[in-house]
Order: sequence, then C-alpha cells, then structure tokens
Amino acid sequence: MSQLNNDIQQNLELFVEQSKKDNRVWGLKNEDGWLACDSSEFAETEVMPFWSDKADAQYHNVEEWADFEVMEIPLDIFVEDWLITLSEDGVLIGTNWNAELEGKEVEPEALAKLYI
Repeated sequence: MSQLNNDIQQNLELFVEQSKKDNRVWGLKNEDGWLACDSSEFAETEVMPFWSDKADAQYHNVEEWADFEVMEIPLDIFVEDWLITLSEDGVLIGTNWNAELEGKEVEPEALAKLYI
C-alpha cells in the first residue's frame, strides 16, 4: 500500500528519505524516452515525475502511460547526472506524485541540496 497522501510536502520528504535509504528512484520510460509532462504550476515548463517506491511508479503505469516501463535509476546517477542535465534543460522534477497526480514540482538544484 502506498505511503503517499495529499500532503505534497510530506511526499517530497518521503521521496528524499526513501530514495536515500534504497539508493534509487523510479521513473517511466518508453521507446521515445522518459515521461515528461506540462507543469501544472508553471506555464511552458516541463516536469519529469519520479517516485521513491517502485509500486507508486507502477500505479501510474496505466491508461495514457501504459506504454511506458517502470525503470530504476541509481540514486548517485540521478543526483550527479540527471539533476544537472535537467537543470540545464529547465525541466522540473515531480516528486512522488500521488493517485491524483499531485506532487511537489521542484527545481533540480533545490532537490540536489536535499541530498547533501
């Protein structure tokens, strides 16, 4: 059962805590690449959702996202490579989106600081 709830700040904290403990994050990828969506908070900005638990990522692997696979990213690669590249590209990170697709959208640099 998911630990995610409607408190997006708490879900962000769980994202950092659990991904540190497990040394990985989870995303959705298909033949065209990793899932990215329009931000619900910022106009003309993309956000890439990631989860700290595989089951939470799998929960979203349905309907319009059914052609994606749930993929693991080692935490060191996520923090040291992904967050830098996504920052350069102006892409936000969506952390632990809940069942209603609500989650904190954060700047990659801000997320990286939470791992220090």
